[in-house]
Amino acid sequence: MRYRKLGKTNLEISEVGIGTWQLANDPGMWVGGNLNESLRALHKYVELGGNFIDTAWVYGVAEKQETPTSEELIGKFLKEHGNRDKLIIASKVAPKNWEWPALKNVSMDEVFPTNHIDKLVNESLSRLGINTIDLIQFHVWQDDWVNLEEWKTTIKRITKEGKVKHWGISVNDYQPSNCLKTLDTGLIDTIQFIFNIFHQKPIEKLLPYAKKNNIGLIARVPLDEGGLCGKWKKGHKFEEGDFRNSYFAKERLDELVTKTEKLTKLIKNEGETLTEFALRYILSFEEISTVIPGMRTIRYVESNTSISDGNKLDKETMETLKKHAWERNFYSGHDPWLKDSNFVEE
Repeated sequence: MRYRKLGKTNLEISEVGIGTWQLANDPGMWVGGNLNESLRALHKYVELGGNFIDTAWVYGVAEKQETPTSEELIGKFLKEHGNRDKLIIASKVAPKNWEWPALKNVSMDEVFPTNHIDKLVNESLSRLGINTIDLIQFHVWQDDWVNLEEWKTTIKRITKEGKVKHWGISVNDYQPSNCLKTLDTGLIDTIQFIFNIFHQKPIEKLLPYAKKNNIGLIARVPLDEGGLCGKWKKGHKFEEGDFRNSYFAKERLDELVTKTEKLTKLIKNEGETLTEFALRYILSFEEISTVIPGMRTIRYVESNTSISDGNKLDKETMETLKKHAWERNFYSGHDPWLKDSNFVEE
């Protein structure tokens, strides 16, 4: 495993982190996981040199909780592993109004009031079984909140209390520039954002800003919710309760299959899968600190971490991939409330 700096935090972070939304079987989102296998995947990830574990307060949370949340599962792993100091743990504060993304003209008091931030940070610490979280990220954001003082005072106090070392933002889906004004405050060290072969918009503004201002960049959804694995055929059915039944509904799945077949033809490394190719694309950008594919089996951990070998895609391939961007917003097409004019897709 190779490592990169996480921006101005100066943390040495593994190029491949582990996303943990899938680990705990989130009802209505990710289903079909095996908790024991998830634990084994975490152990294998660290054994192979991985040190960045990204989670969130909301992952696995349900009204009638029958299984551990992602944070609780990671807490169990940390007890078994016994070497907390060598790992970098990141989590997120969910919006109080339970709305993703944060729409324009919504008051920050509805989303991240001080008592809510305190409550969720304390609960994350308890679930994880640790005294300090390396990175806490706001799970949605609006740059309109940049001049409000309450959130700034709150995160400074929590940091002083020793509960959180660094703060970041997990920006709204498909809005990679909706944070640049806030970054100018100097209080935010990292940005987590959707970035993959299909969604290349972050290259335009976010990556140049991050490079100039030493911001840590955490690339999420690198495989387009599994679409860039290239393993599905037209007519594929997901398990009942899996959100991808909607995400890849109807003609969208057929279009995806056509696009991934074309991408597969661009792979030059013998034996490399489309998954590995898609991850290598992201790490070919020096601005990226880490990429965090979801990995809940040992097989995926071994395959995905193998691309951290220092080899980038050549310039010709990178230039060709610009033509394979597929910018689209799943949410505005399937969730009527996101058609609101207050949600702006970049």
